[in-house]
Amino acid sequence: MTKIAILASHNGSGFDTIYENAKELNISIELLISNNSDSLALQKAKERGIECYLINSKTEPDPDQKIYDLINDKNCSMIYLSGYMKKISSDLTSNFKVINSHPSLLPKYGGKGMYGRFVHEAVIKNKDKISGCTLHYVNDVYDDGEIILQNKINLDDQESVESLEKKIKQLEAKTIIEGLKKCLN
Repeated sequence: MTKIAILASHNGSGFDTIYENAKELNISIELLISNNSDSLALQKAKERGIECYLINSKTEPDPDQKIYDLINDKNCSMIYLSGYMKKISSDLTSNFKVINSHPSLLPKYGGKGMYGRFVHEAVIKNKDKISGCTLHYVNDVYDDGEIILQNKINLDDQESVESLEKKIKQLEAKTIIEGLKKCLN
């Protein structure tokens, strides 16, 4: 069984997907860490009986070291970023498999500041006909790591930011499961 840690800043929809499919994936979620005291993911982790921590510059003098120590102490081999909005340290990327899901077909619409709704707004503004999501390994550059899996959808002529966001969220859940199966085998 693969032990993983989840890092989430807000809702943690990727966390939900992994939690709901943990048995099938042969994954044990050992802990969830958030940098945001208002994180819905923290609340979900508490309700699910998963060890969870709030770690940021207000709670720790060296948040990156604290995160590293907690993950290492739990013997996790993988970290999944579920909408984690802070750049993670190179200690994490060099010592663990770190995986992120991005709501575009990288390298399009990747990089600092390109997340969630901002990505979908750019896709609609540019009148793209295809969008999708990417599961990738994380390195020291935003959205630059090796791609594990991409899934695509066609956009309707009347596509809105809201409708695209909903479609990508559904596609993302499927992509997370398929991609994790691929990199766990």
